[in-house]
Amino acid sequence: MRKITKKRKTNETEIEITLNLDGEGKYQIDTPCGFLNHMLDQLSRHSGIDLKIKASGDTHIDAHHTVEDTGILLGEALLSALGDKKGIARYGWAMVPMDEARAETAIDISGRGVLVYDVEFPTPWDRPSDFDYSLIKEFLIAFSRTLGVAVNVSVPCGENNHHMAEAIFKSLAKSLEQAIRITGSDIPSTKGKL
Repeated sequence: MRKITKKRKTNETEIEITLNLDGEGKYQIDTPCGFLNHMLDQLSRHSGIDLKIKASGDTHIDAHHTVEDTGILLGEALLSALGDKKGIARYGWAMVPMDEARAETAIDISGRGVLVYDVEFPTPWDRPSDFDYSLIKEFLIAFSRTLGVAVNVSVPCGENNHHMAEAIFKSLAKSLEQAIRITGSDIPSTKGKL
């Protein structure tokens, strides 16, 4: 069973994550950042990973620590749940449209955390959600480093911040769905280790 519960507590945040890699995409996300909740809902639903997250943080300053630390702990939880990584597909990729926007994501669960991020949002802030879209990159940096995954994200077209962000998380979800799938019994590497 590829299930795990992880906790992280700092002077800035307190987070608990429970996930099941072989779930049905059920989610219960509760952070003080509504837009982050919405993106993590998408990640769970479209990857098939059951995800329960409870987070609190110093959002009286801003959402930075909460978003980044959630990315850190999610990466750690996924890494633990993957165990020795025997039999996983390892690679995943997806191109996802969201109205006028399109995101393309490719991942390699290689043991090497790298982010390539080719995304330019039209404006850094979106008033309706009051979200700083630069935090998506911070989330992905933290996530890729702690999981040890190469993540390549690009958004070649888009005019609406929300649509672009949602396409990113949905394409990441579909990429994860492929990469964590069990397709054999060996480590998918000529090195014999990931």
